[in-house]
Amino acid sequence: MTQELRTDSPVTWCPGCPNFIILESARKALLNLIKQGYKRENFAMTVGIGCHAKIFDYLDISGIYGLHGRTIPTAMGIKIGNPNLTVLAFAGDGDTYAEGIGHFVHAGRYNTDMTLMVHDNQTFSLTTGQGSPTSQENYKNKAEPLGKSTPPLNPIKLALSSEISFIARCNARDITHTQEVLEKAITHKGFSFIEIIQDCTSFNLDVNKRDKDMYQLNSPCKTKDQALKLADEFDYNIRKGKIPLGIFWQENKKTLTEEWPQLSNLKKKGIGWKDLKR
Repeated sequence: MTQELRTDSPVTWCPGCPNFIILESARKALLNLIKQGYKRENFAMTVGIGCHAKIFDYLDISGIYGLHGRTIPTAMGIKIGNPNLTVLAFAGDGDTYAEGIGHFVHAGRYNTDMTLMVHDNQTFSLTTGQGSPTSQENYKNKAEPLGKSTPPLNPIKLALSSEISFIARCNARDITHTQEVLEKAITHKGFSFIEIIQDCTSFNLDVNKRDKDMYQLNSPCKTKDQALKLADEFDYNIRKGKIPLGIFWQENKKTLTEEWPQLSNLKKKGIGWKDLKR
């Protein structure tokens, strides 16, 4: 296994960025799954555009470096091309909830068997700190010097409303918990969404250092009403409510592969479209 899924690319994230920790959590999760029987060559990843996307250069698995907001459809395309692959999608809060919001909503309806991890620092950090859909109200930045006037989006509530079958939230600084949740998301049959709350060391510093506001859930909610109530505890404004971590919701339902006989056939044969005899 090549350097235990590490590459030789120099890491260019800012010193102290939680992306370093997210990378390590993902690496540990994949290594553990490989020990359990997953094949390294069957892992594939996509990324969007943003600070998060550099993980593509540091995690040694195959994949496609995508466009801004197009992480999810690219990952779906890989899964449709070969339903035997274990597909991971890494994206940012601006990447997913601005340009990519339509893809996010419909991903729950299709229930493609793949995992989406959203690095959420509540800002467009790569382009120097503009407000993202999850930025707090009154956040002042170069694009909005008077402060952001719109309320922040709550992605957990949106995910629940969009019928996503696995919904979770993690703290980027907690390697062990993030690794555990990621492993459960990958092994879940269906579309899995993990929001990873992280600080940015350069922009929107007001929302940093929220560990004391966070607590871990013991188990997924039994009803959607319970999950929505938990999702309402944190509204993404500064110091407004506690921040639940863990799995909010998990359910079993048919995946896109199971709905399409063509994909089910490829899955049974253990091949992709390119291997199908004409």
